[in-house]
Amino acid sequence: MKIYHNPRCMKSRQTLALLEENGVEPEIVLYLEKPPSKTALKKILKMLNLKPEQLLRKGESIYKEKFKGKDLSTAELIDAMIEYPKLIERPIVVKGDQAVIGRPPENVLTLI
Repeated sequence: MKIYHNPRCMKSRQTLALLEENGVEPEIVLYLEKPPSKTALKKILKMLNLKPEQLLRKGESIYKEKFKGKDLSTAELIDAMIEYPKLIERPIVVKGDQAVIGRPPENVLTLI
């Protein structure tokens, strides 16, 4: 398993702890430091069965400053999330060809 993790986020920490409590030691990807590639993000979106705008954190100041009210294409939204990874909803846990968002953290139990 792999977790796209932000250690400053409570839900992300809770999700990681829940995985560890269930004997899972996931690969931890600090996505704010090393954002996913365009290909990886597209694959994650497909696994989550979400459109880019559904994975976008619209409450973030960077979204409000740069993107709010703009009609962006799918490609532009993906590029924005790669350039500003803080815009990616977190945490995301991936196992094989499945992925879930750990909101609430218990969502990850479907992957165990």
